Amino acid sequence: MNRITQLFNIQYPVIQAGMIWASGYKLASAVSNAGGLGIIGAGSMYPDVLREHIQKCKKATDKPFAVNVPMLYPNIDEIINIIVEEGVKIVFMSAGNPKTWTGFLKEKGITVVHVVSSVKFALKAQEAGVDAVVAEGFEAGGHNGREETTTFTLIPMVKAQLQVPLIAAGGIATGEGMLAAMVLGADGVQIGSRFAASVESSSHANFKQAIVNAQDGDTHVTLKELAPVRLIKNKFFHDLMALYAKAPTVDDLKDLLGRARAKKGMFEGDLEEGELEIGQIAGLINEIKPAGDILKEIITDFEKVKKAVVNL
Repeated sequence: MNRITQLFNIQYPVIQAGMIWASGYKLASAVSNAGGLGIIGAGSMYPDVLREHIQKCKKATDKPFAVNVPMLYPNIDEIINIIVEEGVKIVFMSAGNPKTWTGFLKEKGITVVHVVSSVKFALKAQEAGVDAVVAEGFEAGGHNGREETTTFTLIPMVKAQLQVPLIAAGGIATGEGMLAAMVLGADGVQIGSRFAASVESSSHANFKQAIVNAQDGDTHVTLKELAPVRLIKNKFFHDLMALYAKAPTVDDLKDLLGRARAKKGMFEGDLEEGELEIGQIAGLINEIKPAGDILKEIITDFEKVKKAVVNL
């Protein structure tokens, strides 16, 4: 049996990433119902909103689902308490020290996964006692690692030193990509951008269409002085580049970024002034479809290409 399907008690080793402004209970439950692991993205939710989404997800699916908690967000103590109170069984942590909460969550019987972008942090997560690690390459959308290591090189390097199950993320949206990641040593895959462009994604229709319209070269990682983020090149991005040309201070960058840029773009649909966070793989996404159909297509293609590779 596959180590990821066994760990999460799911049918397929496919995890839907916990994305801000995209992964509410509708998307998480749809992916879980289709046999993957759906994740509610707590990063864009106030604590009371998160509780509501967890409760609605429990009603919408009887399958396992998880909550993703970016540790750099405020109210983290309250968010963790809600997760425990609501009986969530799986938590994906990111953007912080895995030692902070892993022990506490595991004492509560919760399966803990940590997202990393390097071999060093994968080993720190393992040392902290996590049950699995997501190794995310530089192709990924949203907040990114500073190491700029791509998925193709990161996965085998992490695999060589890791004992716990390994989930590959970054630049994966197809069955072919899933197979490639698993050949390189991953036990499963985490997919974000493809599910952001699903019917059940809570993102604005304008943003979903921007994902479909994106071609290769249309995304870029910037704001490394604050927190590296990959986004679509729009007016906000070009304003940022104009500011960089003037050798800005960190405060200058913060002033331009302001507050709620991601919400403005991804949730409210402002394609000019918003921050449109998506991965490079957007260039391969050509259609907005139901999440269940997306997962079925990925698995069908995965099985098809696996047989074709055997015959090479």
